[in-house]
Amino acid sequence: MHRGGSFLICNNEIKKVIVMDSVDRSAVTPNKSKSRLARTFAKVLHIRAVTGIAPDDGIQKINSPENVKSNLVKNKSHLQPFDDEDEKLCSRAATEAFVAKLFASVSSVKAAYAQLQYAQSPYDPDGIQTADEMVVSELKNVSELKQCYLKKQIDESSPETTQILAEIQEQKSLLKTYEIMGKKLDSQLKLKDSELTFLREKLEEANKENKLLEKRLNSSGQLSSALDNVHLSSLSPSHFITFVRQTIKSIRSFVRLLISEMESAEWDLDAAASSIEPGVAFWKNSHKCYAFESFVCREMFDGFNQPDFSVSNESLPEQKKRQRVFFERFRELKSVKPMDYLAWKPKSAFAKFCRAKYLTLIHPKMETSLFGNLDQRNLANAGEYPETTFFAAFAEMAKRIWLLHCLALSFKPEASIFQVNKRSRFSEVYMESVSEEAFLSSDGSPESEPRVAFTVFPGFRIGKTAVQCQVYLC
Repeated sequence: MHRGGSFLICNNEIKKVIVMDSVDRSAVTPNKSKSRLARTFAKVLHIRAVTGIAPDDGIQKINSPENVKSNLVKNKSHLQPFDDEDEKLCSRAATEAFVAKLFASVSSVKAAYAQLQYAQSPYDPDGIQTADEMVVSELKNVSELKQCYLKKQIDESSPETTQILAEIQEQKSLLKTYEIMGKKLDSQLKLKDSELTFLREKLEEANKENKLLEKRLNSSGQLSSALDNVHLSSLSPSHFITFVRQTIKSIRSFVRLLISEMESAEWDLDAAASSIEPGVAFWKNSHKCYAFESFVCREMFDGFNQPDFSVSNESLPEQKKRQRVFFERFRELKSVKPMDYLAWKPKSAFAKFCRAKYLTLIHPKMETSLFGNLDQRNLANAGEYPETTFFAAFAEMAKRIWLLHCLALSFKPEASIFQVNKRSRFSEVYMESVSEEAFLSSDGSPESEPRVAFTVFPGFRIGKTAVQCQVYLC
C-alpha cells in the first residue's frame, strides 16, 4: 500500500510538472507555434481516419483489417458520383466532336459536288475528274463515320481539339462552296452582258434600217400616200406609230427654232433648262434641248385625252359616231397646210386649239424678250394669225399634235396618253431613252438600273399595244 501510495503521489507530481510546463510553454510560445501545432494535429487526424488508429483516453485503438476495409469501401462509395459525372461529360464531349466531324464531312461533300457542277459548264474534263474524286473521297469519310456510329466507336482522346478542327473544316468547305457559286454567277452575268450587247447591236441596226426606209418613203411621198389611203375599218396601231414619229420630228424642229431665237436674244440656256427640269445633271451640254422638248410637249399635250383638248365648245355626237367624226377631221386636215387651214376655217376646233396653245406656251415675257413686242400674241387674241416664220413653225407642230389627237380618238377603244414619273426604273417595254450615256457607268461598264430624270415625249396605249414614251435617264 505504501508503494502504491507513493506511486500515486509521484504520478500526481509528475502531472503537475507537465501541466506547469505546458502552461509555461503556452505563455512563451508565439501564435506561429500554435498554427504549426494545429497543422500537425490535422495531419494526425487524417492518418487516424485512414489507418483506423484512434486515441481513446490517451490509449490508442487499432481497428481491425475488416474495419479498415469497410472504411475504404465507404470512402469509395462517396467518390463514385463524381466519377460517373466525369464519364458523362467525356461521353457528351466525344458525341459533340463526332457530330461536328459529321457536319464538316457533309459540307465537304456539298463543296465537292458544287465543284463538279461548275466544271461541267463550260465542259472541263480535268476539273470534272478532280471534282469526282473529291466527291467519292468525302462520301467514303461519311460512310466511315456511319460505321463508327453503328459500332459505337465514337470515343475521342481529345474531343475539344477534334471539334475545333471539324468546325474549321466546315467553314472552309462553306467558303469554297460560296466561291464556286460566285464564279458561276459571274459567268452567267458575263453571258447575259454579251447577250445584251448583241441585242443592242441588233436594235441599233434595226433602227438604222427603219430610219433609212422612213427617209426613202418621205422622199418618195409614199408615207403620206399610205395614210391617205387608210380607212377607218383598216386603221391599226402601226398607222398611229407612224404618225407619232412625224409628230416628234415636227416638235423637235420647232424646239430648234425656239432655242435659236433664245440664243439670238442672249438667253442663259443653262438657267432656262434648270428652271424647266431642276436638279437634273445632263450627260452632255447639248442634251439641254431635251428639257425644252419636255416643256413644249407638256404644254401641247395637256388635255390630250379630252375631246378637242377641252378648248372647243362644239357639241359632239354620241360615242358610236364619235370615231368617224374625228377620223374625218384627220383626213380633212392631214393634206392641208396649217396656215391655209387657219385662213380657211378661223373658227374651227383646230383654230381654237392652235390659238389657246400658243397663248399658253409662249408667255408674254418670253415673246417680248424674243421679238421685242407682243404683236403675234395680240393678233392671236384678236382671232387672227400672224404670218411669221416662228408662228408658221408653231402651227405646223400644232397641226401634227391635233392630227395625232384625232387619230387617237378614232380607235376603239380610244388611244390614251401616258408618261412616267421621275426616278422610275427604266423599262424597255414602255420607255425609249433619248441618249445612250445613261446605260454606261463612269468606268464604261453597263449601268444596272438607270432611272428616269424626266419624260421628253409621252407614250400612248392603244388597246394592248404600248407606244414607248421617250425619256431622259440619269
